[in-house]
Amino acid sequence: MGISRFSVNGSWQGDRNGTGHIEAAGLDITASVPKEFDGPGIGSSPEELLIAASNNCYMITLAAMISNRKIEGVSFEVVSEGIVDKIDGKLKFKQINHKPTIYINPDAEVTVEKLEELAVRAEKACFISNTLRCSIEFSVQPKVIVK
Repeated sequence: MGISRFSVNGSWQGDRNGTGHIEAAGLDITASVPKEFDGPGIGSSPEELLIAASNNCYMITLAAMISNRKIEGVSFEVVSEGIVDKIDGKLKFKQINHKPTIYINPDAEVTVEKLEELAVRAEKACFISNTLRCSIEFSVQPKVIVK
């Protein structure tokens, strides 16, 4: 595959409590320091964007695993939560929790257990999770619903 490059353009107006603007392919957002860190909470925060990257990669990986097994009649939503804590006097991400809710048609040729297994395995195969794993703990708590 070789080297791949990804680019994001950003600009900032004002001091720490100012606002930024971030653009990339398919991305056009306002950003600021979050209210949780005594910022204005306008638009997205770096913390949310890191969680969004992890969420997006996890969803793509899970979708690929489902597709590779030719499982049909499945859709899902994922809520991802990041936990930040002060460690040795510095704020650090401690954990990212993915909570997929997987919907299957009653006639889908897959078991609930198999989908739960795939949901957990997808996090372990995710490129972003593997990149961050050395400093962030990940977990997956899937919920499968027959619709």
